[in-house]
Amino acid sequence: MRIMGLDFGSKTVGVAVSDSLLITAQGVEIIRREREDKLRRTLARIEELILEYEVEEIVLGLPKHMNATEGLRAELTEEFREKLERRTGLPVVMWDERLTTVAADKAMIEAGIRREKRKDYVDKIAAALILQGYLDNRSRKAEEAGTEGAHT
Repeated sequence: MRIMGLDFGSKTVGVAVSDSLLITAQGVEIIRREREDKLRRTLARIEELILEYEVEEIVLGLPKHMNATEGLRAELTEEFREKLERRTGLPVVMWDERLTTVAADKAMIEAGIRREKRKDYVDKIAAALILQGYLDNRSRKAEEAGTEGAHT
């Protein structure tokens, strides 16, 4: 089993996939969208990647404002989530993506990637950060559940 992470944007969708042990997230690709209102090709490519990587769950970044409110981008992402679930039949978990793009940009700066090249990677790295946050949280919850069970 693997989990897919998606960073959904108006022009691109960053894609990441977990390893089979659900420990690490790796950026896979950036799907370029021709038009914001057209999703058929995007969804078809996601389906291909689901089959290729044997994905059983999807984590979709939820773009919230810094004050935790949701705006138009979050509404569009929620609509995309519904289409993903209908098309793939897989559960789609929404995951707070605040600061993932900032963290992705910072990582590329630290890696010495030139500014003009960063846009070629940022969405894929952001998807990996969204997925990694989810995987880490999932692992921490499992550890806590295991620890609590050991004391009773």
